[in-house]
Amino acid sequence: MAQPRAVVIGGGIGGLTAACALHHHGWHVTVLERAAALEPVGAGIALAPNAQRALDTFGAGDAVRALSGWQADGGLRLPDGRWLSRTSNEAAARRFGGPVVVAHRADVVGLLAARLPEGAIRTGSPAALADPGAPDRPARVTTPDGDLEAELVVGADGIHSAVRAALFPGHPAPRYTGATVWRLVVPRPTTPFPAHETWGPGRLWGTVPLRDGRVYAYAQAVAPARAVSPGGELAQLRRLFGDWHHPVPDILDAADPAAILRNDVHTTARPLPAFHRGRVALLGDAAHAMAPNLGQGGCQAIEDAVVLAHALATAAPHDALGEYTRQRLPRTTAVVRRSARVARLTRLSSPLARALRTAALTTANRLGPRVALRGLDGVADWRPPGEDRHRDARAAFPTSQTSSSTTP
Repeated sequence: MAQPRAVVIGGGIGGLTAACALHHHGWHVTVLERAAALEPVGAGIALAPNAQRALDTFGAGDAVRALSGWQADGGLRLPDGRWLSRTSNEAAARRFGGPVVVAHRADVVGLLAARLPEGAIRTGSPAALADPGAPDRPARVTTPDGDLEAELVVGADGIHSAVRAALFPGHPAPRYTGATVWRLVVPRPTTPFPAHETWGPGRLWGTVPLRDGRVYAYAQAVAPARAVSPGGELAQLRRLFGDWHHPVPDILDAADPAAILRNDVHTTARPLPAFHRGRVALLGDAAHAMAPNLGQGGCQAIEDAVVLAHALATAAPHDALGEYTRQRLPRTTAVVRRSARVARLTRLSSPLARALRTAALTTANRLGPRVALRGLDGVADWRPPGEDRHRDARAAFPTSQTSSSTTP
C-alpha cells in the first residue's frame, strides 16, 4: 500500500506537531510555511501537562520538559507587590501529573522541526486550498512551485486562517476581544524575583524565568483594535507598567524596543460546525482561537494534532476526521469559554469590581494552592488517546525544578 500523503499548511507549533505525529504514524508529510524561515511569532510559550503528555505520544515530551528553566513557586500579585494567591510546584504536580513548562517558542519549534525528515518543511511557500477533496479524490493545494495532492490537508494557518475561510465561507471570523498583548525576552535582573502574574486596573503583567538565564515577560491591556502606540511600544509599556513592583521596571529598562512583539487578542466568535470538511482538518487557532489567559492556546493545538493523528491511525480517513471533530469540538469550545471568563476578570477596571476580585482571590488563597489550581481542572489533566498509562512523566521531570505558573 502506498504511503499516505499529508500536507500541513502552517509551520507553527500546532502545524509542526501535526506533522510529527502523522510522520510517527507512517504518513509522508509536507509542511508549507509562508514565511522565509521558521521564525516563531511570540517570545515564550506555556506547555501544561496535557500538552506534554500529547507530545509523549511521539517521543517529544521529555525533550520539551528539558527546556524548562529553574522556577520557584509563583502566583498572582497586585501592582504594589502584594500577593493575591500563591501556587506550589508540588501541588500542581500532584493535581495534574506535572507542572507547566515555560520555554522560548524558538526552542520548541526547533525541537519539533528536527524530528521531521529532511525536506519535509518548505519555507517561503504560501499555499492555498484549491479543492478539499472527497472520499473518491484527494485534496489539492496550490503553491508557487505547483499543485500538491494529498489524502489529508491540515489547516494550521492561524487566527486569520484562509483554509478555514475556504471550508466555511459564511462563518464569522474570530472577533477582537478588546485587549492587546505584548511579549518580550530580556536578560534576567540581578535582584532575584519569583515567577508571577500581576493584575492591575484593566491590565496585567507576567514574568517567568527561562532555562537559558533570560526572562520571558508578557503584558496585556485594554486597547482599541490595531492601535499604534505613540512613541513606540516600549514607551507605552512604561506608561502602563513603569511604576509596578520589581522586577517590572528593571525588565523595561533592559528591553530592546525593536524586539517587543505586540498582537491584538482574538477569540472564536461562534464555534465552527465541524473541524473538518472533505479531506481537510483544521487545528489550533485556525479552528478555535482563544484568549491567552489560561495558557492553553498552544496546548490545545498540540492536543488537536495528536488526536487527529491517532484517529487517522485507527480508522479510515472519512471516519477518522468525523471522530476528530467529535472529540475536539466540544473540548476546545469549553476551553475557549473558560479562557474568556478568566480574560474578563483580568480586564476589570472599576475600583469596586477590582476590590471584589481581590477579596475572592485572597479568600481562595487562604484555603491553599489546591483551590487556586482548580481553574485548570479538566484541562491540564487531559490524557491523549492511546497513551501508555504505565509511563510516569514525573519521574523524568522532578517537581522541585518546575513551575506551576500559567502564562500566555
